[in-house]
Amino acid sequence: MVFSWRGGFEARRLLLSLLLLAAWETGSGQVHYSVSEEAKHGTFVGRIAQDLGLELTELVPRLFRVASKGRGDLLEVNLQNGILFVNSRIDREELCGRSAECSIHLEVIVDRPLQVFHVAVEVKDINDNPPVFRGEQKVLISESAPLDSRFPLEGASDADIGLNSLVTYRLSLNEYFTLKVITKTDKSILPELILRKSLDREEMPELNVLLTALDGGKPELTGSVQIQITILDVNDNAPEFDTPGYKVVLFENIPNNTRVIQLNASDLDEGPNREISYGIRMILPVSEKCMFSINAETGEIRIYGKLDFEENNEYEIQVNAIDKGIPSMAGHCTVLVEVLDLNDNTPEVMITSLSLPVREDAQVGTVIALISVSDRDSGANGQVTCSLTPQVPFKLVSTFKNYYSLVLDSALDRESVANYEVVVTARDAGSPSLSATASVSVEVADVNDNAPAFAQPEYTVLVKENNPPGCHIFTVSARDADAQENALVSYSLVERRVGERALSSYVSVHAESGKVYALQPLDHEELELLQFQVSARDAGVPPLGSNVTLQVFVLDENDNAPALLPPGPGGGAGALSQLVARSVGAGHVVAKVRAVDADSGYNAWLSYELQPAAGGARSPFRVGLYTGEISTTRALDEADAPRQRLLVLVKDHGEPALTATATVLLSLEDSGQAPKASSRASTGAAGAEAALVDVNVYLIIAICAVSSLLVLTLLLYTALRCSAPPSEGACGPGKPTLVCSSAVGSWSYSQQRRQRVCSGEGPPKADLMAFSPCLPPSEEDCLSPSSEVQYLSLEFYFKKSET
Repeated sequence: MVFSWRGGFEARRLLLSLLLLAAWETGSGQVHYSVSEEAKHGTFVGRIAQDLGLELTELVPRLFRVASKGRGDLLEVNLQNGILFVNSRIDREELCGRSAECSIHLEVIVDRPLQVFHVAVEVKDINDNPPVFRGEQKVLISESAPLDSRFPLEGASDADIGLNSLVTYRLSLNEYFTLKVITKTDKSILPELILRKSLDREEMPELNVLLTALDGGKPELTGSVQIQITILDVNDNAPEFDTPGYKVVLFENIPNNTRVIQLNASDLDEGPNREISYGIRMILPVSEKCMFSINAETGEIRIYGKLDFEENNEYEIQVNAIDKGIPSMAGHCTVLVEVLDLNDNTPEVMITSLSLPVREDAQVGTVIALISVSDRDSGANGQVTCSLTPQVPFKLVSTFKNYYSLVLDSALDRESVANYEVVVTARDAGSPSLSATASVSVEVADVNDNAPAFAQPEYTVLVKENNPPGCHIFTVSARDADAQENALVSYSLVERRVGERALSSYVSVHAESGKVYALQPLDHEELELLQFQVSARDAGVPPLGSNVTLQVFVLDENDNAPALLPPGPGGGAGALSQLVARSVGAGHVVAKVRAVDADSGYNAWLSYELQPAAGGARSPFRVGLYTGEISTTRALDEADAPRQRLLVLVKDHGEPALTATATVLLSLEDSGQAPKASSRASTGAAGAEAALVDVNVYLIIAICAVSSLLVLTLLLYTALRCSAPPSEGACGPGKPTLVCSSAVGSWSYSQQRRQRVCSGEGPPKADLMAFSPCLPPSEEDCLSPSSEVQYLSLEFYFKKSET
């Protein structure tokens, strides 16, 4: 029921009384209103403020508000007049569905004090929904259906309730069917078609009638649906294929889901009796990898899985075509699938019976391994040929079909190639051809066919004398190109006699490291050069060996002091006494001190010095620096003491220098008193001078020869070193050169990466000249250069002998 705001004063009073009565009828104190669905916006519902006993002036101050549980803003209150009105569209079917009761519950809340009022607004249904069918209906009826047969139809639905939802049906006029309405236990109404006349599909295969539904509302609403009645055929014909057998040729490995064949069967019946469903009855032979499937509706056969010629080269598929009649009828055919081979299998290579490793002295033709090849393909696709990688000393020899022997084709040398990676390639004759490879690692076993070899046939070693016993002087090293025990090198001395002693009493060599040791101190004065051989021998069977020569030069050290010679033949080693006439002039030789040094070189080069006389008196005599000749510095006079005692210091040039002291006693006599003695002295002096001149001539000749040979040797050595690569030459960059000056002569010392040249002026006369390498002060007492260093040593020894 809808109340309008437009009535007069009396109407308003009547309405107010009714609303108050409705509000207070229930003991709960709820206010009830009603409104029809689909009411327009602003439709009056009730004076809610007045019905709740609230003054209009206190609505705003008391914060009057309305809340609806899940109903949104369907209803609203005008705070100016306290009237509840429709704010938006109300759809009863949307709010409550087909429920008989449908209300909107409101909560009215005011503050100061807080009060809550409950208001219920009933939504009344109107006939706003017509009956609705779900869609066009189809009815299948066999042409052999008997009369009075019933065929239920789908009824219509009405969203309204009550009388508005009561539905009745009406069928359009036709000569075959009538309509009957059935009321079910739940009071729902369903229509049924009743067959009143026999059907004939050939005469009328299909019939359309109109079904109309009417509801009980005011005004009445209706809905209609088209009923399509199909007359079904009776199944009296079986499907038939075009031919009872089919043949298909396919290549193997065709893609999955490839169509094999499209089958077609026909049926003379109509409708379901003519509809055919295809199926596979059997596949021979049975395969788990390859399966065939058929589309039940189209008869298209496709393959899924792998079609492999090597597994099966032919398949037989038995197919059924069954119609949908009742009872159904079937037709049959056979599909023969022939599979053609493709070159899809690579050859397989198997290597067996390996005879490894192979000795490097194995004979040509020795069998190394057996090789077999196979290919699962057929025809040319399965014909396999084998080949080897080039540049290997092996070849393949065919022993039987698809069987080969890997044999040695040429001699082996482990030192050149110790291992061969032999790759066997098998290739079929397909197009395109496929190939497979297999590798075998052929190890060459060592044979003791290489003797140990030294880097050079001879080494020169310089060793200072007086070395400590057991001193390491050199290391020999030989390399054997063989392997394992054949390459284990041991060293030993080649025994020989050195004088009256065995070589092993002088030196020894460590069997494993090749280090050469001096077993006792070496004496330059006893043994200047020790030449011997070291043998290197491997551990093979039989063992092989080689020798290297070592030249050990014993370098002199200053370990011998100068020794004074007797004054004359048969004289003792006491002081030298000599008579000197006072009449001799300045520069006259009155005596000569003679001494020798067992050392050589600078260590044997002697110089003479006159010691100052006691009391600091100046002596009228002097001594030659290198000759030892005592001569007058001035003419003698009466003031000179008649007996002169001279001390002459004889010193060598070694480091440190060693000395000896000679005493010379000179007796000064007047010329008339000692003519005979003077004559004897003159005769003796003349003889000594003659002998000394002879020795000096020989010394000068020897010095010139040695100097020339030394200069020539140095020039040749420098030229050879400079022609070598810069990293090895003596003249290369970064090679230090030390130039020294000495008052005792010229000498040089050369070794790899070091060059020293010392120059000076030697004495005009010398009793002893020698050349020896100049060892740097930092060298150890026992010199042991490595095999990489080459020493050049030239020594010339000249010793003064007694005339």
